[in-house]
Amino acid sequence: MGADSKMVGRVGGDMFGPQLLEGMTAAGVDVSGVGTNQEVSSGIAVIGVDDTAQNCITQVLGANDTCGPAEAQAVKNALSGASFLLLQLEVSIQLSLEVAQAAKAQGVEVMLDPGPVRPVPDESFALCDVITPNETEAQALVGFPVTDEESAAQAASQLLERGVGLVVVKLGAQGAYYANSEERGMVRPFDIEAVDSVAAGDAFNGALAVSLAEGAALERAVTFASAAGALAVTQSGAQDSMPRRAQVEALVRDQRP
Repeated sequence: MGADSKMVGRVGGDMFGPQLLEGMTAAGVDVSGVGTNQEVSSGIAVIGVDDTAQNCITQVLGANDTCGPAEAQAVKNALSGASFLLLQLEVSIQLSLEVAQAAKAQGVEVMLDPGPVRPVPDESFALCDVITPNETEAQALVGFPVTDEESAAQAASQLLERGVGLVVVKLGAQGAYYANSEERGMVRPFDIEAVDSVAAGDAFNGALAVSLAEGAALERAVTFASAAGALAVTQSGAQDSMPRRAQVEALVRDQRP
C-alpha cells in the first residue's frame, strides 16, 4: 500500500520462521522487531477452504503466545513517528493493552482486529480508535448474531457506547458496515470471482489504516479497504494474496467511478 510498516512479534525455531521473515522482508516490511524463540514452533494455521471460498482456520499460536516484555518494548520504540498501531489477538490481551496504552499516550491511533476470538476486557474498547471485527468476532463482542447490515448497525452502536472511536464490521460478500459518532454507512461489495477468503481481513485492515492515515474521508477509506480485501479473495494463500496499491486503486476506479 506504499506505507512504511514494522512487524513486532516472535517466530519459532523451525523451518517456518525464516520463511515468514523472508516473505515479509520481500514485501518491504521491517522485521527487525521480530525475535526468535528456539524452544517452540512458529505460530501456524491450517486452513480449509470450501467450494464457496469460505475458510475454516485451526491455529497453533506457538511463538506468538510467548511474546512478552521484549516485544512490548520493541513496539514502544517503534511508535515515534507512527500513524497507526495495528493489533490482533494472537498475542496476550495484556500485552496488547500495554502497547495500546503507550500508543495512545503518544498520539498514535490504535486499530484492533479482534481475532481470533478471545475474551476482551471492557477497558480495551476505550483504547481502540478503530475496531474491525468480522461477523463471528462481532457476535463474540456483542453477544448476538451479526449477519447483515441491520445487525451490524446494532453491533456498531453497542461498541461505540463502550468507547470505540470507529467500528467497521466486515460482512464478507455483503460488504462492510461502518459507524462513528458522526456518520454511518454501508460499502457494498466489489464484483470479483472469489477463490479463497483467507487473509481478506488482513488486506482490509492494512489498506484501511493507510487510507485513514492519509486523511481520506471515511466512506472512501472503507471503500479502499474493501477493494483490497476483495482482491485478496481472488487468489489462494495469505501473504501471496496481498494486493498492490495500484491494483486496489484500479479496482476502485473501475467499479466505483
